[in-house]
Amino acid sequence: MIGGEWRSRKVSFAATEGLRPTADRVRETLFNWLQFDIVGARCLDLFAGSGALGIEAASRGAKSVLSIERNLDACSAIGSALQDLQAQRVQLMCADVMSVLSSDPKAPFDIVFVDPPFNKGLVAETLELLEAYGWVDAGSKVYLEMEAVEPLADLPGGWFITKSGRAGEVAYYLCGKQ
Repeated sequence: MIGGEWRSRKVSFAATEGLRPTADRVRETLFNWLQFDIVGARCLDLFAGSGALGIEAASRGAKSVLSIERNLDACSAIGSALQDLQAQRVQLMCADVMSVLSSDPKAPFDIVFVDPPFNKGLVAETLELLEAYGWVDAGSKVYLEMEAVEPLADLPGGWFITKSGRAGEVAYYLCGKQ
């Protein structure tokens, strides 16, 4: 982890095809962007993969984190990391993200991390489902991480980009919602 309660703790992740944890410097930039928003936030980590974004959010004071990952090996590794850290504020759901997003969230999230597998065209559909089912509302922040060569999908109405960056083959964006 980069900062917070579990600063300098190493988190192991499953060696799964297509799994690429968010690079440390990108994660550091993201959490610098979110430094005034993360404490007490309800966070949603979609396509959790290594679990690094959700765990980092909890480490930095998020009130709660729901991490969703479909791959069973990745889920097992995240679960082990959560147990090792005694991360009580992180809930792990081993399920298909699109199926979960097609349901009622009970309450919108403050911060959503969207880091889907590359070359699958999942960003646009994910954003549409977040909007359509009320997973976000005015004031929510949505982090997008995607392949730099992939054009950014049209954002739903009322969404806007507040910050962006690029690191190697990865482009990343912080979006807001009015």
